[in-house]
Amino acid sequence: MKKSRRSNSSKATTKGPRANIVGGNVFADLGLPRPEQELLKAQLTLQIYRLIKQRDITQTEAGKLLGIRQPHVSLLMRNRAGSFSVERLMDFLTALGQDIEITVRPARERQGAVSLTA
Repeated sequence: MKKSRRSNSSKATTKGPRANIVGGNVFADLGLPRPEQELLKAQLTLQIYRLIKQRDITQTEAGKLLGIRQPHVSLLMRNRAGSFSVERLMDFLTALGQDIEITVRPARERQGAVSLTA
């Protein structure tokens, strides 16, 4: 009977792309167009996800509250908000009983940025 031999190599090999944290916005790091907007959409979607989970409601019930069909709620719950605008995501948050406040102030850098405080 043959015994399998394990490699004594201490080096681990990895396959696939490597991620390096560069600027704090993964969408910018990936070179996607409009990374600030994509980050904001992801943050808004996370808030929607948390509220639906907190309320312990079904996706069908959430869809009725938000005015969308269950498959679209499923997309939101999997952070697939690509088809929804920032404005529509904010509408979903207000439908879930949240107030949204937008503040405009001078930028610290040469170009302004968008951020979400929850």
